[in-house]
Amino acid sequence: MSRLVSKITDSELEVMKVLWGAGYELPMADIRKKLEQTSKWETSTIKTLLRRLCKKGVVLATKKEVFYYKHLVSEEEYNDFSTQSLIDRLYSGSAKKLVASLLGSKKLNDSDIEELRTLFKVGDRDE
Repeated sequence: MSRLVSKITDSELEVMKVLWGAGYELPMADIRKKLEQTSKWETSTIKTLLRRLCKKGVVLATKKEVFYYKHLVSEEEYNDFSTQSLIDRLYSGSAKKLVASLLGSKKLNDSDIEELRTLFKVGDRDE
């Protein structure tokens, strides 16, 4: 699965977001309507992106009266893979280095830091 997810392009990701947001299979017309709100893609472009996603094995097309499309990779699976890939590429696989970088660059406010402290305590057995 990771090999397939890693090949999703930014444009294909926009199509995946529509499918994830729906939570069920969608016909091409519904996908097009959603994407019209955020892009100026022609129908042929959307069809090409869907065809590529099907070929990659992350979307399934089912022929009924028209084609319906559904995601085979969840948003959580995609996000987990993307996050781990980022950590591997930029921080040699160390999530600790990522957090240190965020702290050092002042990207986290006090509320964010407090929320992270709470999340880190979940695994503590001393409490």
